[in-house]
Amino acid sequence: MGFQRDLPLPPVKEAFSDDWADTINKVVPAVVVLQITTCRAFDTEVPSSGSATGFVVDKQRGIILTNRHVVGPGPVNAHAIFLSNEEIPVHPIYKDPVHDFGFFSYDPGAIKFLNYEEIPLAPEAVSVGLEIRVIGNDSSEKAASGTKPGSSGSPIINKQGQAVALNAGSSSSTMSAFYLPLERVVRALRLLQKCRDAYSNKWETVSIPRGTLQVTFHHKGFDEICRLGLQSETEQVPGCPAYSQLEPGDVLVCVNGEVTTEFLKLETLLDDNVDQKVGLQIERGGISYMLHRAGVPCNAIIKKFAGVEISQLEELISVFSKLSKGARVPLEYLRHDDRHRTKSVIVCIDRHEWYDAPKIYTRDDSSGLWVVRPAIQPKFLQLSSCCSDVEQGPKIESFSLSGESTLVKVMHQSNKQELANGVVRIEASNGHISKKARSREVYDVKTKECQAQGHLSSKEIVAANCSTHEIGEIKLKDPSTTEKTVLNGFEAATSAASLAESVIEPALVMLEVYVPPSCLLDGVNSVESSGTGVIIQHSQGMGLVAIDKNTVEISACDVMLSFAAFPIQIPGEVVFVHPIYNFALVAYDPSALGADGASMVHAAELLPGAFDYTEPALCRGDSVYLVGLSNNLRGQSRKSVVTNSCVALNLHQVDHPRYGATNMEVIELDSDFGCGFTGVLCDERGKVQALWGSFSLEDYQFVRGIPIYMISQIVDSILCGANGPSLLINGVKRQMPLIRTLEVSLYPVLLSEARNFGLSNDWIQALSEKDPIRRQVLRVEGCYAGSKAENLLKQNDMLLALNKEPVTCFRDIENACQALEKCGDSDGKLKITIFRQGCEVDLLVGTHVRDGTGTTRAISWCGCLVQDSHPAVCALGFLPEEGCGVYVAKCSLGSPADRYRLCDLKWIVQVNGKPTSDLDAFVNVVKELGPDEFVRVKTIDLDGKPHLLTLKQDLHYWPTWELRFDPDTAMWHRETIKSLECTALKLQGASGTRGGSSGSPVIDRQGRAVVRALRLLQEGRDAFTNEWEAVSIPRGTLQVTFLHEGFNETRRLGLQNETEQAPGGPAHRQLEIADVLVGVNGELSYAFNRIPLNLDSLQLL
Repeated sequence: MGFQRDLPLPPVKEAFSDDWADTINKVVPAVVVLQITTCRAFDTEVPSSGSATGFVVDKQRGIILTNRHVVGPGPVNAHAIFLSNEEIPVHPIYKDPVHDFGFFSYDPGAIKFLNYEEIPLAPEAVSVGLEIRVIGNDSSEKAASGTKPGSSGSPIINKQGQAVALNAGSSSSTMSAFYLPLERVVRALRLLQKCRDAYSNKWETVSIPRGTLQVTFHHKGFDEICRLGLQSETEQVPGCPAYSQLEPGDVLVCVNGEVTTEFLKLETLLDDNVDQKVGLQIERGGISYMLHRAGVPCNAIIKKFAGVEISQLEELISVFSKLSKGARVPLEYLRHDDRHRTKSVIVCIDRHEWYDAPKIYTRDDSSGLWVVRPAIQPKFLQLSSCCSDVEQGPKIESFSLSGESTLVKVMHQSNKQELANGVVRIEASNGHISKKARSREVYDVKTKECQAQGHLSSKEIVAANCSTHEIGEIKLKDPSTTEKTVLNGFEAATSAASLAESVIEPALVMLEVYVPPSCLLDGVNSVESSGTGVIIQHSQGMGLVAIDKNTVEISACDVMLSFAAFPIQIPGEVVFVHPIYNFALVAYDPSALGADGASMVHAAELLPGAFDYTEPALCRGDSVYLVGLSNNLRGQSRKSVVTNSCVALNLHQVDHPRYGATNMEVIELDSDFGCGFTGVLCDERGKVQALWGSFSLEDYQFVRGIPIYMISQIVDSILCGANGPSLLINGVKRQMPLIRTLEVSLYPVLLSEARNFGLSNDWIQALSEKDPIRRQVLRVEGCYAGSKAENLLKQNDMLLALNKEPVTCFRDIENACQALEKCGDSDGKLKITIFRQGCEVDLLVGTHVRDGTGTTRAISWCGCLVQDSHPAVCALGFLPEEGCGVYVAKCSLGSPADRYRLCDLKWIVQVNGKPTSDLDAFVNVVKELGPDEFVRVKTIDLDGKPHLLTLKQDLHYWPTWELRFDPDTAMWHRETIKSLECTALKLQGASGTRGGSSGSPVIDRQGRAVVRALRLLQEGRDAFTNEWEAVSIPRGTLQVTFLHEGFNETRRLGLQNETEQAPGGPAHRQLEIADVLVGVNGELSYAFNRIPLNLDSLQLL
């Protein structure tokens, strides 16, 4: 059976009276669904994707009318879907500066399967009492009445099939809508048609003059005019034609001698007199990441930057071009709602290449694109040698400027308001920001709010930090001398301050951490956090600060350090992130503190017992001092009692995989300062016994003590020279440690419970003698996917011994792994004795070696950030069988990934049928893709379900680029892989569906199966006159889900992720994802209601 190109489409029939049916059938083919992707934040619009409505007003020239907020003021990608399901690209050619209307252009020759006519515009036909219909789209489907989300741009038609108004908006709380008159639309359309006729082959930029006085008028009644009560509602723009001539309260009577009482007449007179003077008769009776850190609000007006007055964009670019990496310069701005008070902040220019080089986008109406050109000529980049001297002039260097957009949740803390922007980040002069978790659900809610309301603005945040302060030789103070000094003056100290607090306070640091939205790797869902760290190394060449991983989760971030002992802020660099335990190390340059600062700051003294790795430093009932910093960098302390020194943690972030602390023991106290307070635990003389750090489980945060031995052994390895890869720290290459781990998640089980599972008395006695305090055995919760233990150890196995030595705690496993490192001829395998289903089993299980750098490479493709599977994902115990694939870490709003629903938390395993087993394979595949090519992408989600979708690249706005960390320079570098650069009236409604309308009848031709079931029920009822009996209603099924797609989509074979088959169903192993159903039993099937009940044979394409 062949496919017929001239196949007639089913007629569109709705529940209309007969006199409307012909009109509706005539008009509907000219109404299109517009799929819009806003690529960049611009003016007040945010990046987003969604659908709207438009209708053809000029078939010959290819012009579609819709709303201005659909066309958008910034760069967009748009497609129109006609009634025949043909999808074609459209380009914006005009958006009105005053009213909510705009035009798209399309190629009329691209429509092959639909007969349609343009809808004529008839603004003169509007009158009170006119019967009308709205032909719009509800969730991208045709609807003949009512206004819903997605119906923006719908035509308001009369019985003659003429458009008398344009749907502009609706009220969500009432069944009412707002429609735009078409007089100004008709004028703009005629000018567009005239321009198109002058340039027969292409669209050129069209000048549509719109006259304006730059003054706001309000339509008031005679009584109010007499009272002259306009006042605050009427505004003028300073410097506009009406400025100093019209005043609030003026009553407009005539324009050029004509009595003017309607806005439409006023607009017509103004548009016809552009660049000319008009006579008015009145009566008067009465008189973008860098701005984020400083909290510069949305819609702020920059007045001065780096000491230079700013009045236009070119001046701002000129100043930026002279700034060096890491420079810190002042910025002055005004708020739009507080225009008379100037505020000042300090701007920090990017040190790392988080974002692309700065670019300027200029709208080209002839092509519908925004043409890009470099904002600054490339220059050799150097780091600034200035730390805080903001008074000196800017240096002649280059800098980094954002080129993409990401929606960021607005947060407030200590008068700091988060602002996403596309240029730089600003650092506030005081205050600290607590961590704000931002889940994918909040992200999606914000997206919907932005699409519905359009009142948020967002651009990407760019991290920026400063560098060092040039000083001479410094002298470091001996910690023991400091302690003696404090002891001698302790009696003079206030009663509120403990000795422990006085000793440890000079070693405490407040860390402010900022993660660029372009680097939300490893499941990180927060762009900023802060916490208290402790200095554990402070010498002339290097300083090291220990901090929990809930504050510093990945190395791709910017860190600022504020010291309690000396008032200064300097940048830090993350040098080690422990792959298992909840801590990270941040390095700083002590010379940046200056001679005075370096002498006042010192490292904390660790409890000598902390280096004894066999016994816990703290026991239950011990008294400790909890010491940390307040928001004003003052020490806070309290005395507490240890309630448990060996609490086992095994936290897994299932819904959004990220680090959650596994296989580690922590310390609990009887009292603390709450879940947001971090610091250290020390004895009465200020010697550190544990780091008091923050942990996270989904949206819940809590604090526990991290034994200091975990940190001490890593610091010792760095100072003494480890066997791992080298890393540049403060200009010196140092060998970093490697961590050998058993990739297994474990949890403790009491011996009393283990006995119930059949564990022998001999083993229970041996484990009790080994550890009389814990009296537990470790049990396997799961193995990391892809690990060497995955096929050897099973869930619920009990670990009894390692190398014939009983095992009772996580430290035993750590010590056994470290012993393998010291044994040069070891093959990296542990001899493990386990208890499985009543039997003892001896196994040789391999271990893995991991470093402390974490993820160091990511690829951005079509707005989604992909990386290798990180440990938190592997801990779920599942990886795709098809070569693992690359993991989607995040998706940016306004990108092709957002438009085609390529979401995060899944793996990309194939692109156009080619496997993408790792990042190298992925790059090789996407580099060969054409710029306008539709791509088939196969993904697998965290539940293991495969999905197939099609996606079209947008290399103009969303180029493919790579972000990689270079250990030789300790810098993150960004490299473009592939890009495409271009040079160069309110009416009430009485219908629609609202809440509570589920189950309402819809009169159409789609209810065949319902009618059949009703008839069988009626026959069953007639057979049993007195009661209802069970009625058998046979329904044929293939146990496979079909989607109704258009010709373009079926050609691409992209049925996306909604298509599934039931395992074991009749179609299992016969139908595949993206098969296109052509016919059933020899009958052409192009709609669901054309599939017969007897499903015996199929004809597939």
